[in-house]
Amino acid sequence: MIKRIFIIYLILLCNIIIAQEETSFFKKVDSLYLEKKYLEIIKSQKKITTTNISLLAKYNFTLAKAFENLNKEDSAFIHYNESLKLYKDINYKENIAEINNEIYLLLDSKKKLNANKDFYLRELYKYANETKSNKWLTRYFINLSVASLKNKAPDSVKHYINKAKRTSESLKTSESKIDIYNLLGTLHSRDYKSYKNYDSALHYYNKALVLYFSDTLRNKNLNTKFKLLNNIGNTYRRKKDYIKALNYYDQAEKIDLLKLNLKSKEILYRNIDSTYYYLQNWKKAYEYSSKYNSVQKIIDEKKQNITISKYDNEKLRADNLEIESKRKQSQNFLIGALAFILFGGITALLLYKNTRRKQKLAEQEKILETQKLATVLKEQELMSIDAMIEGQEKERQRIANDLHDDLGGLMATVKLHFNALKDKQTPELFDKTTHLLDEAYQKIRSIAHAKNSGVIAKQGLLKAINNMADKISSSNKISIHVMDYGLENRLENSLELTIFRIIQELVTNILKHADATEATIHLTNHKESLNIMVEDNGTGFNPSQITTKNKGMGISSIDKRVAYLEGTMAIESDEVNKGTTIIIDIPI
Repeated sequence: MIKRIFIIYLILLCNIIIAQEETSFFKKVDSLYLEKKYLEIIKSQKKITTTNISLLAKYNFTLAKAFENLNKEDSAFIHYNESLKLYKDINYKENIAEINNEIYLLLDSKKKLNANKDFYLRELYKYANETKSNKWLTRYFINLSVASLKNKAPDSVKHYINKAKRTSESLKTSESKIDIYNLLGTLHSRDYKSYKNYDSALHYYNKALVLYFSDTLRNKNLNTKFKLLNNIGNTYRRKKDYIKALNYYDQAEKIDLLKLNLKSKEILYRNIDSTYYYLQNWKKAYEYSSKYNSVQKIIDEKKQNITISKYDNEKLRADNLEIESKRKQSQNFLIGALAFILFGGITALLLYKNTRRKQKLAEQEKILETQKLATVLKEQELMSIDAMIEGQEKERQRIANDLHDDLGGLMATVKLHFNALKDKQTPELFDKTTHLLDEAYQKIRSIAHAKNSGVIAKQGLLKAINNMADKISSSNKISIHVMDYGLENRLENSLELTIFRIIQELVTNILKHADATEATIHLTNHKESLNIMVEDNGTGFNPSQITTKNKGMGISSIDKRVAYLEGTMAIESDEVNKGTTIIIDIPI
């Protein structure tokens, strides 16, 4: 019982440390002290129970947070993973999802940590699905939105934000919704031609701010408020409304952030400096330029202190090792003898590895030659596909012309001759013959029009896709919507034909396999590239089952057409949440 109270006391101690800034107490507590207390807890755990493991995991998590606020990311990463391991031992899936999210955010903000952040993002998605937790699914989609924003992919940002909005609808807290509105505001405030709209950005930022102030939580995240006010100020500055921008910057400056979070203050001072510069208020611009430089100097000093601290710790460890080496001096002779015996074996092993390396290089060269040959064959196959498509279209045109010009004209002439014979034949026979000729003539016209309805016809790509969508939607089994941007001008004829065939194949897949009631075709012309996004609300599937050898559902044909156009294709589908999204980018 005393040990458990001691553990709870240490957890509360860590929480106090996180809340402190740079008081005298905070200065006395460093990473070595915290690690020492952690080792004491481990030694005290003679009984392994779920409660004890849970307490240790909680302590590690709190410890990681403390290290993160101390800008000691390496130690934070170690204790996050220790907490993760302990929670996995007792199968606390909600906590596992939370820690995977924290590690991903840590790795995303600190590039120097040597770890694969995408692994933790996938783990977050895995445990969020297993627990059916809308909270962590929402956080997963928000993380993807932020990553897409950094990669300057606005369509993907909007796509993942929509998914986050759907999963956050059932959440009682407003934290995720605030982040979603903040992301939407950032999307519209950036220089993306199809999304740039400062009024929309301010609308979403203000919605986020209203949610923040209406939240009933006692300990609100001041960083969130600071970020929103700074973003609104930035938007007004881009609108050249500098007075309003300074008003929001002033509110942000009054927020008492942790002194360890100096980077945010540095950014704010730089923004205010720029605003006063535009207003030609040189005195104020100089004042905030000085503040910016002061903060920058403090940040540099902190980095230097962290480096010195690491050096001191390493020196202490080196001294301990020297003492330990003297104690073991009597064993050195034996170690040297063993090393000599092992030297021959290591040499032989190195020679063997060198031989194997040469063999592998030869095998890799052979594989590269095979891949080059396969590439050439694939290019030839794509060229033949393109030639076949063009030939088919020309053949349709020729058949249509022959039917319409030759046979159609001939049938019309035959009908005239029968009209001339009207007086010589009985009216009943004449009427019957005329009816048959009319029916034959209409069939010939319908065949000619059907054969000549390809994309190469005068209506162009967008009209052809709209016609296809209207015809399919008229069946009342599925509703297909077409949304376009920047397609006022026609593309090159063969390119339009190939794109139409790709979309036609994607729609056919939806009709055959998806069991969907709605589908949307997005076409966006970015001048240098065409973005195609086809979404449905069907049953979905597992994309990992599609391999290079067994693609199925017409994917192989689509993939070859996209590859021939030097484009890229991505498939997003989920059997749990339903629906499939296929995103294709083609250079034009």
